[in-house]
Amino acid sequence: MVAGYLDILRARHAVRLLVGTLVGRLPNATAAIAIVLFVRAGGGSYSLAGALAAVYGVANAVGQPVLGRLVDLHGQPRVQLPAAVLSALAMAVFAFVGTGTGALAYLSVGAAGLFTPPLEGGLRALWPSVLGEEDQVHTAYAMDAVAQEVMFTVGPLLVTVCVSLWSPQAALLVLNGVGVLGALSVVVSPPSRAWRSAPREVHWLGALRSGGLLALLGAFLFIGMALGSITVASVPYADEHGGDAVYGWLMAALGLGALVGGAVYGARRWTGEPARRLRVLVALLAVCYLPLMLMPGAVAMVLLTVLAGVFLAPCIACAFVLVDVHAPRGTVTEAFSWLVTTFTVGASVGTGLAGPVVEHGGALWGFAVPGAAGCVSLLVLAGTGRVLAAPARAAVVAASSENDPNRAVEPRFSSGHQA
Repeated sequence: MVAGYLDILRARHAVRLLVGTLVGRLPNATAAIAIVLFVRAGGGSYSLAGALAAVYGVANAVGQPVLGRLVDLHGQPRVQLPAAVLSALAMAVFAFVGTGTGALAYLSVGAAGLFTPPLEGGLRALWPSVLGEEDQVHTAYAMDAVAQEVMFTVGPLLVTVCVSLWSPQAALLVLNGVGVLGALSVVVSPPSRAWRSAPREVHWLGALRSGGLLALLGAFLFIGMALGSITVASVPYADEHGGDAVYGWLMAALGLGALVGGAVYGARRWTGEPARRLRVLVALLAVCYLPLMLMPGAVAMVLLTVLAGVFLAPCIACAFVLVDVHAPRGTVTEAFSWLVTTFTVGASVGTGLAGPVVEHGGALWGFAVPGAAGCVSLLVLAGTGRVLAAPARAAVVAASSENDPNRAVEPRFSSGHQA
């Protein structure tokens, strides 16, 4: 397992791109908690803090595919770095102005979310040009999914460290400044500067004209709902079994399960159709959500939560392979960004749905939501199996293609997309 990952990390530029992307995404990983702590420190209500965090999340979900399309059209450096700077400046405005002027607070937070650079999709577009073999790229996708779990675990801890050392305002400024440095490290690297998207057919739908991609997004909307609902259902359970400490352990256990599952999945070279493999993984994910309804004691519940997270990262890593297969030519960054957006929207919907379910039925019915959402995701994959299993067709590139007048082709390994 270690040898497979070391082979990737030994590849030229791999460590720099992975670390730079993770650092560049710190503002996004920490935005919600940093905004809440900043608003509360200024005397604002939880309702205001939640509303501002929600505005950031919605704007981020809108901006990712839009900026992803711009990256495909104009290259990474010309989009990623300006977007990172604009996002950091908008958050700095919020940090200095605060919530005194409501409209300006909402506008600045929304702009920070909207201009968050699509570094996650950009990294996945770069892996084929950095690594020489298709199997290595698939392993890199799994390593990427694991690294995201680490970032979303470590990020909130960094916020609390900054708050304890300085202040919530300093946390906003420092983390967003560090994020710009991460984006800068990526975009000045040779792979990022040399990367060009394949010429693309002029089409207003962009990546969304792919039936296979739409099927995948539909399935991952419900996986996102499952994850979002667990975070809410765990609250009343924790209240009855030890309070905030238990809640923290449950959330950490979910991340730990994903870390272990992603690490094991990426260490193996998989054969066969990725669409079929994804159906198996999603089925296992849904099955592992169901024992949460048993709601045993705190220690046993933590172990069940670890199990519930085991197949999440493998599902995401397998989905990356299918995105690469089904994204129309010249839309790979946009396609990966759509997956991020759909998952984020699904998590938000799951959070909103689980709230009233828990209020009326308690934690038991709250934990039923992720299992049900996982089953619906499996039904979507089963119903669209032929579309996902079909080899992607290379898009016919119009004479007046939108990008890359020199007809450069992005490095990819998928059938129909050979470099």
